[in-house]
Amino acid sequence: MKQQLMMLLLGTASVFCSCSPGVEQHDKNELRAPAYPLVTIDPYTSAWSFTDKLYDGSVRHWTGKEFPLIGVAKVDGQTYRFLGTEELELRPLVKTSEQGSWIGKYTTQQPADGWQNVGFEDAAWKEGEGAFGTKENEPTAKTQWGEEYIWVRRTADIQEDLTGKSIYLEYSHDDDVTIYINGIKVVDTGNACNKNVLLKLSDEVVASLKPGDNLIAAYCHNRVGNGLLDFGLLVELEDNRYFFQTAEQTSVEVQPTQTYYEFTCGPVDLKLKFTAPLLPTDLDLISMPVNYISYEVSSNDGQKHQVELYFEASPQWALDLPHQESIADSFTDGNLLFLRTGSRNQEILKKKGDNVRIDWGHFYLAAEKENTISAIGDGKLLRKSFVENKLEAPATNGYDKLALVHSLGETKKADGYLLIGYDDIYSIQYFEENLRPYWNRTGDETIVTQFHKAEKEHKTLMESCAAFDRKMMEEATAAGGRKYAELCALAYRQAMAAHKLVQAPNGDLLFLSKENFSNGSIGTVDITYPSSPMFLYYNPELVKGLLNHIFYYSESGKWTKPFAAHDVGTYPLANGQTYGGDMPIEESGNMLVVTAAIAAVEGNANYALKHWKTLTTWTDYLVEHGLDPDTQLCTDDFAGHFAHNANLSIKAILGIASYGYLAEQLGKKDVAEKYTQKAREMANEWVSMADDGDHYRLTFDKPGTWSQKYNLVWDKLMKLQIFPEKVAETEIAYYLTKQNKYGLPLDNRETYTKLDWIMWTATLAKDKATFERFIEPVYLFVNETPHRVPMSDWVFTDSPNQRGFQARSVVGGYFIKMLEDKLTK
Repeated sequence: MKQQLMMLLLGTASVFCSCSPGVEQHDKNELRAPAYPLVTIDPYTSAWSFTDKLYDGSVRHWTGKEFPLIGVAKVDGQTYRFLGTEELELRPLVKTSEQGSWIGKYTTQQPADGWQNVGFEDAAWKEGEGAFGTKENEPTAKTQWGEEYIWVRRTADIQEDLTGKSIYLEYSHDDDVTIYINGIKVVDTGNACNKNVLLKLSDEVVASLKPGDNLIAAYCHNRVGNGLLDFGLLVELEDNRYFFQTAEQTSVEVQPTQTYYEFTCGPVDLKLKFTAPLLPTDLDLISMPVNYISYEVSSNDGQKHQVELYFEASPQWALDLPHQESIADSFTDGNLLFLRTGSRNQEILKKKGDNVRIDWGHFYLAAEKENTISAIGDGKLLRKSFVENKLEAPATNGYDKLALVHSLGETKKADGYLLIGYDDIYSIQYFEENLRPYWNRTGDETIVTQFHKAEKEHKTLMESCAAFDRKMMEEATAAGGRKYAELCALAYRQAMAAHKLVQAPNGDLLFLSKENFSNGSIGTVDITYPSSPMFLYYNPELVKGLLNHIFYYSESGKWTKPFAAHDVGTYPLANGQTYGGDMPIEESGNMLVVTAAIAAVEGNANYALKHWKTLTTWTDYLVEHGLDPDTQLCTDDFAGHFAHNANLSIKAILGIASYGYLAEQLGKKDVAEKYTQKAREMANEWVSMADDGDHYRLTFDKPGTWSQKYNLVWDKLMKLQIFPEKVAETEIAYYLTKQNKYGLPLDNRETYTKLDWIMWTATLAKDKATFERFIEPVYLFVNETPHRVPMSDWVFTDSPNQRGFQARSVVGGYFIKMLEDKLTK
């Protein structure tokens, strides 16, 4: 396939759309985001800027993999790159497991001194193939580990002279890792975990890489689980870039549904806006697979200037791994021009896992065909054509880039937008049946009709998004202060885009979460529970969509245990629980509390009535086992599993109370009295068992311990009156003495915390001023952390460092304070 990149005749019309996106007036948010949301459709089509300046790094998927997207303005012949980078072209020198399996030697017992730079003569070393990990890391992991410590040596046979070349180490690990190359330490992460980090090696290390055998040695301390260790080397190909000069970014901010940028491109100013129209009461709109990139250019010297815009996207948007072969084409439909790319081998719903991206379906760029030129081909030739006004960029039909070129002519001011989206064809496999996305649930829609709908509704949706953003900021500020509101703004798209909306064969709405960078589970109950406040606040139908699959799992007979399941599979395959252990009290309590919260928001318990038998079974399990839990998995066992968990006991007690609350709403007076009284009796026992003087214990059997009792918040929100008020008052006063610079630790065992739980704990405070004392350190962490990833929820409190997790939906829990206002007014 061959296409010509023809430069447009000069004109004065807007190139994307004749209607202006407008300039919304709002109070600017000042929070420096760890990563800025750009395109947020679902867990697969989720693109972020990991840098302060939009042009200082490649656009990335939330996992950190590059989703190259480039934007360049040409003003009076001068080019100014304002979006993305011309990506490094790297060739594998020593392959990671993702690029092809490799052989290394390992031991799970500490080897003798000198392990970093000696051979394999020690008989204790074993041989293994592929990445080193646990079952949760499939499909990349080929060796499963139950050990806490792993040492690895790998011989790298290099057959070329690397003098003067740029060499990169790519590595992934969970948890801590140290890596040596030829005896030189190149990585020492300390207490952390990362995926697909790309590190440019120093001149000293590159000089040590000689033709022949070289040694890469690594040590991994797998503290908690999900162990993974993988590494390789890459060499940068000849640098042949064209967009060296950048615009000057003057502003960036995140609003709930939109991210705003402002640039100076010489004598022209450029405003850029990324919009995800995720308006929560419109299910079709939530599911719409299209986002907007809007722009406005204006002269800053009062003169007209000749302006052209160039946008380029990589096929990596539709590939899991960079080496996969892709195909691309273009077509027109009505008034729109479409560019499309996807993998050559369309294996729909054949992959599952955590650090995995979609490689079926197609990625699209679209714009009004009038005054728009498109081209498909080699990226370097496309860029050269734009810079030098050449006529063609032949397609290679293997890894072609997509490009749109626009001429705004000689102008003082112009505006427009382009459309960006993804057609995944089938989204979820639900108990062996493949489900279409919600927008095409009946099979009578196409991606083209969705793009036309987005184009037609552009002006209205821009106005609606701006109004939604303003209202959210006003309500959040009133509830918890401006800094709280800015955290909620950053959380909103992250929480929404970590789900996929589909319809079950029985007609149920399914709003299925992906457990990002924790294990990849789908529909996890202890992800639903912390995220639920945002959806309870805006649309309880979405909350039902968070629960329906778990109810179905039990009521269909596919799950036969007397407590709730943890999940229904590994994303995107929802065929039954794949997590390695059950969480009986945790998940049963979660399901009961959230079901009761739906009733509190809706003012009736009709949803609970549909599942009454199942809710009764779970409640009776909590009555029998919930007061003093034995050793079992829970959502906060990062520092190890433990028995007699006081906070888990609160969840059980409030789960029972939630059942009583629901029974009361359904007119089941005897049942309500029985279970509510049981919850109060258990709460009285809890107070006696957990009392530690000026606070309450982490576990009933260990004096001198403490933990956040965030589960208490539902007693307050739903006015259950189960625990004495003194419990929350005592805990809040004690927590204020335990705060560190960046937040309140989860408990006494470690300095790390969960930011979502801090929000819940802070909501126990009786006044807004005390609430804000807990929010200040969280805001400081998010504003200062050097870990440039979509917000982490598992972080340290004595340093601004991420402990693990990123881009998870649990940040929906930030809206708990707003939910309190809604339920208690």
